[in-house]
Amino acid sequence: MSALDFDGNQILDALEDQFAPVGALKSLKESTIKNAIICSFFTGDAYYKSHALRLQANLEELGIAYELRQISKRKDEDWADICRKKVGFIAEVCAANPNKKVFWIDVDCEIFSIPDFILNSTADIIGFQRGFSAPVNIGYQRRGRFWEPCFWGINTTAQARKMIAAAAEFETAATVKATDDFFFEEAWRANSPNMTFQVIPSNCAVDKGAGTLESHEVFFRFGSSGQVDNFKKKVEQHTGNTKSKLGPKKQLLELAKLIEEKLPETISTRLRLLVDASGVTGFLTGKKHNNLSGEAVRDLLSAGKSGDTAKYQEALGVFRRKVLPNRYETAAIKVASSFLEYSAKPSANQIKLAWWENPYPGNYGDWLTPFIFNHYTDSKIIFQGLTTRASKKHIVSLGSVGRFIKSNSVVVGTGVSSFKHAINAKADFVSVRGPHTADLIVQSGGPRIENFGDPGIVLSRIIPLTRGATNGRIALVRHYTHLQAPVKLPENFDELSVQLSHPDEIVTFVETLIKYESVVTSAMHVLITCQSYGIPCALVVFKGFEEYVHGDGIKYIDYALGADVKVMSPTPINPKLDWREIEPITETIKIPELKISEVEMAIKEGLRRVSL
Repeated sequence: MSALDFDGNQILDALEDQFAPVGALKSLKESTIKNAIICSFFTGDAYYKSHALRLQANLEELGIAYELRQISKRKDEDWADICRKKVGFIAEVCAANPNKKVFWIDVDCEIFSIPDFILNSTADIIGFQRGFSAPVNIGYQRRGRFWEPCFWGINTTAQARKMIAAAAEFETAATVKATDDFFFEEAWRANSPNMTFQVIPSNCAVDKGAGTLESHEVFFRFGSSGQVDNFKKKVEQHTGNTKSKLGPKKQLLELAKLIEEKLPETISTRLRLLVDASGVTGFLTGKKHNNLSGEAVRDLLSAGKSGDTAKYQEALGVFRRKVLPNRYETAAIKVASSFLEYSAKPSANQIKLAWWENPYPGNYGDWLTPFIFNHYTDSKIIFQGLTTRASKKHIVSLGSVGRFIKSNSVVVGTGVSSFKHAINAKADFVSVRGPHTADLIVQSGGPRIENFGDPGIVLSRIIPLTRGATNGRIALVRHYTHLQAPVKLPENFDELSVQLSHPDEIVTFVETLIKYESVVTSAMHVLITCQSYGIPCALVVFKGFEEYVHGDGIKYIDYALGADVKVMSPTPINPKLDWREIEPITETIKIPELKISEVEMAIKEGLRRVSL
């Protein structure tokens, strides 16, 4: 049974009698992993006990020994008192297992695997850095404590066991009100000069890193009961060397959200449209792109967006002479080059086109926007930010970006992901994704639009490929927000990435995709690509990650109705892919040629109107 399929509440009553007499959950079968044991404890309330049973299923599936102990909670004890007991418990498990690495995991967390670099680490201590932060922020610059206590491992070395023993001895003697991580931090500070340690990359934890395909596998998911915030300033805490302050932009954003909640819906809707159109939304929510800073990177991106090839080459030369780029900077260089492909065309004319530039190095579905429109115009294509102020007429097209339509937008095939936000009714509407978006325009006071179709369906006209003999394999293509799902591929599966932006990369991606026997995807524009060519495809979402793609699911229905194809919604599947689960939901659908022609006409009309 998969951990993601496991519901502890379903068997809570069945197992309660079995484990209550000993007060612990211990391995029920022979462990296949011999050099380690995982431990945790839990109180008897429904929340923690159900999570303990889920964790037990996790560990049974992984074949690792464990001790999950149920502890009692006296009436005079609170959450902090219970956490403090972790110190003595871990010391006890270490003493009972002198020849095994001991890993602690909070009982409401999930573990999908145990990577070799963790299981076979030679470091005295291994774990996530506090706050799941990156090596460039290592230590105490911004954090009061070094380790994130939800998952960490203690080796069999004398130094590691000495630290744990010191923490337990101090906890027994101390009279301060504190949780476990206070005592472990004190023991770490006292013993770390003689210890080796290893930091687990934040990318290994769901939602805590970038989740790139090139990183170590995602094996851990953080769980939180919410008690940490409840006990802030009530227990002894360490402080970092610097204090972070809430920036003025963050303060303004929080104030704006509060005001919007208090206003009547009709007023807040009009105010939101005004704020979006003015560019204030972009200012308040805007961040430095993917941790980027530095004049050279900014110059590269600026040159790429404006079509200044000479400035781009100069900035790139400076960058290469002075900096060894990290992965964020490498991604920015790729994106700048992609912008330049469209903005530096040899033409005296230009059009403004809006799309999401993030996340770097680009997302296939978003960067289809300039790729498609570039095919139908000789004009330079100049990027227009969706959340920034637009002083000139521009096109808004692919994506669920209806909220960001402005009064001077020319709309071609745009959709919405929910009915939560109104659409600017003053825009020039050529077409929309489907009838649901059209209904929202009417509700927002706009005209009735009858011309439907996502522009992504014209790809088979732009890249005319014939589907011949396939490679007999299956391609998995995840939505970029699903990159940290703990996916396990069967032997006949390959994974392709949607993190791209350059037009050559898009062509290669499509040429590669069409060679596969079928495609499994959680990205809507990959589904649309498949249906443009008639590639068998399964539209999925990974169990436990259903909410990661923005919206309420209306966009899939809206697209299908607008494209004159069968309606499909994502089917939840186990991240450990099983063809028996996928085959029944794999369908071969080809978009009608007449519909593709209609969408082509809408694209050309949009280009005509924006040039007027």
